[in-house]
Amino acid sequence: MDEAREQFARLIGIMERLRAPDGCPWDREQTPSSIRRQLVEETFEVVEAIDEEDPELLCEELGDLLLHIVFQAQMAAEAGQFTIADVVRAINEKLIRRHPHVFSEARVDDATGVIEQWDAIKAAEKAGSGRERQSALDGIPGDLPALALSESLQRRAAKVGFDWPDVRGPLEKIREEAAEFAQEAESGGATEEELGDLIFSIVNASRFLGVSPELAVRASARKFDRRFREVERLARERGRVPGEMTFEELDALWERVKELEAEGR
Repeated sequence: MDEAREQFARLIGIMERLRAPDGCPWDREQTPSSIRRQLVEETFEVVEAIDEEDPELLCEELGDLLLHIVFQAQMAAEAGQFTIADVVRAINEKLIRRHPHVFSEARVDDATGVIEQWDAIKAAEKAGSGRERQSALDGIPGDLPALALSESLQRRAAKVGFDWPDVRGPLEKIREEAAEFAQEAESGGATEEELGDLIFSIVNASRFLGVSPELAVRASARKFDRRFREVERLARERGRVPGEMTFEELDALWERVKELEAEGR
């Protein structure tokens, strides 16, 4: 614990030095908005490290993300808004306040009870702060990635009863939206809205099945990346250049890659 405090204080000191008048020109000219994109990228790099189950990489990426938190807090401190101490104090107090079954006398029987208690405490906090929600959908960041935004909207709506009774509802909706999308695509009509409706329905079914659509698509993307790189390797082994091969030839190599995977090679 002492080392953690020491290293965290060191990080704060480094950031203060970088932002000082005689510090780093690049760091000094940054604003909360200018490094917003990098903050999002670092968050996804943390997720990727978790998915890859690489502890060394995860340690590095968590450090990069922590840097952005300290960076934002330092800029806020310079503007007289809040400090990193305020950030840590606020989350400490929130965790204690929302876990009365740990830090006081409240009782809950299981994880479901914990979530219900958390939501009730959160709602009471909002009611007492003058920031009451006018809609069940208030508070969802509009800049979330599309799949995460869709899932968040659906979960919030479900909490107030706007939901299918079981997974058969969203599965039927997928079939309906897929037919509409295919019809529009085949007729050459505008398909963006229909495609969006189809993906939104798939996200809803994923929610019922307990599958994260974001992680599912990322896993499929990584699988495609791995397999196509193998296709390129096999092509080179045969003295061929992928860009000069036909689709049928590349597809045959793709199927070979799948066979090798099934054989554990």
